[in-house]
Amino acid sequence: MPGGETLPESMRAIEITAPGGPEVLRPAERPVPEVGDDQILIRVAYAGVNRPDALQRTGAYKAPPDASDLPGLEAAGEVVAVGASVSRWKPGDRVCALLPGGGYAEYVATPAAHALPVPAGMSLDRAACLPETFFTVWSNVFMRGGLKAGETFLVHGGSSGIGTTAIQLAHVFGARVFATAGTTGKCAVCESLGAERAVNYREADFVEVVRAAGGADLILDMVGGSYIPRNVKALKDEGRLVQIAFLESPKVELNFAQVMLRRLTLTGSTLRPQSVLAKARIAAALEAQVWPLLAAGRVAPVIDSEFALDDAAGAHARLESSAHVGKIVLKVGG
Repeated sequence: MPGGETLPESMRAIEITAPGGPEVLRPAERPVPEVGDDQILIRVAYAGVNRPDALQRTGAYKAPPDASDLPGLEAAGEVVAVGASVSRWKPGDRVCALLPGGGYAEYVATPAAHALPVPAGMSLDRAACLPETFFTVWSNVFMRGGLKAGETFLVHGGSSGIGTTAIQLAHVFGARVFATAGTTGKCAVCESLGAERAVNYREADFVEVVRAAGGADLILDMVGGSYIPRNVKALKDEGRLVQIAFLESPKVELNFAQVMLRRLTLTGSTLRPQSVLAKARIAAALEAQVWPLLAAGRVAPVIDSEFALDDAAGAHARLESSAHVGKIVLKVGG
């Protein structure tokens, strides 16, 4: 193993034994990954738990052919080996990283350009909450969505990992922020993080609330389905809708005359299939624009709960209950 310590041949990991519910996640022994020329190998301390992990578990979100079949798209820990082409990182560095897969394990390999230093003063459990959500929010809200200071921003699922991140970043960069959530308590969390108004979608119509405030310049949506035409109604003329997931449905009937007449932009993306270079560019932008805010405490990940690696099934059950606020992490190593 180039550039590092002598490593064990095998490691603890969590496998998806068959498509299904949380119970199909089971501990297993796997070989420690080999590190490619442009990769680093991380001894994982904590791994983040995300919706794509649950989709992969059910068989609805297959891993790319060159990625690990193990779940886990983000982790934090210590670099223990580096590839021949890697110059930035060295063994012993503390990093958090976006992963192609494989985070639910004691060791994981990932492109060196997708790793970032653990922000100054931040613990590894909190650092493990950063990559998947911050890469997703930055690339969709700021790079793709073009959010600017003074604009009005609406994020659905405001108490989720994505939502709590989007609210904070939009607020700190000067936007007027609205959010939706499903309970009074979750709405209070959203407002404490910087939302001007959090709408309990069980009690009020977000379209009416946002239109009364002048409409949204940008909406970040992970619900889809019936929310899509409602989002269109909530947008200002020349507004933008960015779609990143479909908790309800990817299919809907929509009158595109409104898109034309009001010059709306409907777009979206998923992170995992993007190229190594595209993700590296997001990482570089985050390090320049957001990592100083994390180090200064102006933005911070919100942690809901921590589970042991061997209880990944419990973490997924918590995720799918939608009772969580913020991020769920797995404790993997010391």
